[in-house]
Amino acid sequence: MKTELIPALDLIDSKVVRLVKGDYKRKISYDEINPLHKLKEYEEMGARWIHLVDLSGAKDTSKRQLSLFKELIKNSSVNLQVGGGIRSKDEVKSLLDLGVKRVVLGSLAITEVKLCVEILQEFGGDSICLALDVVPSNDDFLIAINAWQEQSEQTLFETVSYYLQYGLKHMLCTDISRDGTLQGMNTKLYKDLAKTFASIQTQASGGLCDLDDLKNLNGVCGGIVAGKALLDGIFTVKEGIECLQNV
Repeated sequence: MKTELIPALDLIDSKVVRLVKGDYKRKISYDEINPLHKLKEYEEMGARWIHLVDLSGAKDTSKRQLSLFKELIKNSSVNLQVGGGIRSKDEVKSLLDLGVKRVVLGSLAITEVKLCVEILQEFGGDSICLALDVVPSNDDFLIAINAWQEQSEQTLFETVSYYLQYGLKHMLCTDISRDGTLQGMNTKLYKDLAKTFASIQTQASGGLCDLDDLKNLNGVCGGIVAGKALLDGIFTVKEGIECLQNV
């Protein structure tokens, strides 16, 4: 399996931010960063996909940053994967119609199972990615929902098994105990997912701290999402891509 580096940008009011463990009150602002300039920089370094999280839209769907996405799509050729509190077919359709290549569904996969299945079947597995945010629990992982504020009773592996029968192809899995902490990624989790669900392109996220994490997951995941590590200059997109190509 070829593993891609997928740079990520979290956005509030068209500005780049980071939330520590999903907490809006623990927001780190990168006011000096222009989203379009950063996206172009990542693209020029070789990124094929960019993962965008619409934190404004996640909190209030009337504040979905569609004009920003339109500008980014118009001025670049990189593929955009967009998530952030998307709760309806209409929202999925409007993003895809805008030119977004893949829409990310999160809590919906747990709270609105029937609707999530309908979206997967209507728009197809290539256009939809399930974001499953997990916390370790005994020998399994429980899925957190509603911006990580609640823990569901659903386990990761049973949830993925269920959606696999409805055409699931892409999954973004974040160990939220590590997200934004630079503690290192949960390599065992992603190896177990790859072994159990060989047909699914899993994107690993949460805790990426250095190039060794990329080496450890190369060939295991379809993609590795990098946010804080890139913004804080721990390594560049170019260095990350070269690392994945050279292993």
